[in-house]
Amino acid sequence: MARETVNGTAMSKSRIAYEWIKARIADGTFSPGYRLVLGQLAHELGVSVVPIREAIRLLEAEGLVTFERHVGAQVAMADESEYQHTMQTLALVEGYAAALAAPLLPPGTLEKARALNADLAGCLGHFEPARFTALNRDFHAVLFDACPNPQVLDLVRRGWDRLSGLRTSTFSFVPGRARESVAEHETILGLIGGGAPAAEVEQAVRAHRLATLDAYLAYRHP
Repeated sequence: MARETVNGTAMSKSRIAYEWIKARIADGTFSPGYRLVLGQLAHELGVSVVPIREAIRLLEAEGLVTFERHVGAQVAMADESEYQHTMQTLALVEGYAAALAAPLLPPGTLEKARALNADLAGCLGHFEPARFTALNRDFHAVLFDACPNPQVLDLVRRGWDRLSGLRTSTFSFVPGRARESVAEHETILGLIGGGAPAAEVEQAVRAHRLATLDAYLAYRHP
């Protein structure tokens, strides 16, 4: 592994490992709950486990990583209360936004949403939480972007941005929820495609969001 430099100063192997791991936490590659296996990381970076261990300690001091006996190092979870409040709020406003948007969806929108859900289903075999989370946001955006109420739409987008800021995805540590989510997407698409009443669309989207929250809480408090 070649030594890298910042402003002309050579970086130690532990610092390189620290920057490398931190970048992947920031971009969601290593999402909350992701196990940081020292040997695997050392192999990827072409170093011994010693600088990896030092990097993990630095990240633990910053609150980005936690270490538990018999479990090892993991990417830190989101603040539970903030995540819960964000999801509850998003369930309300996104459900309403999707119901308002449903009769106004431009031609081809449902086909685009179905294609995205097919991509989500394709992720289930070799599960990648970061990719699944990104596709999931794209899927939902397709359904609520046509909302004619700009204030409601702003609230929905703020909620999704807040989730991104929390660096959390239930799918990363409750992979089984991903499969359920794909099935629920199909139900929502069926309702919209069939011209279901706005109240049914709103309830389905709201229940879908709250089911993800319930999966998170069940994981944290078995």
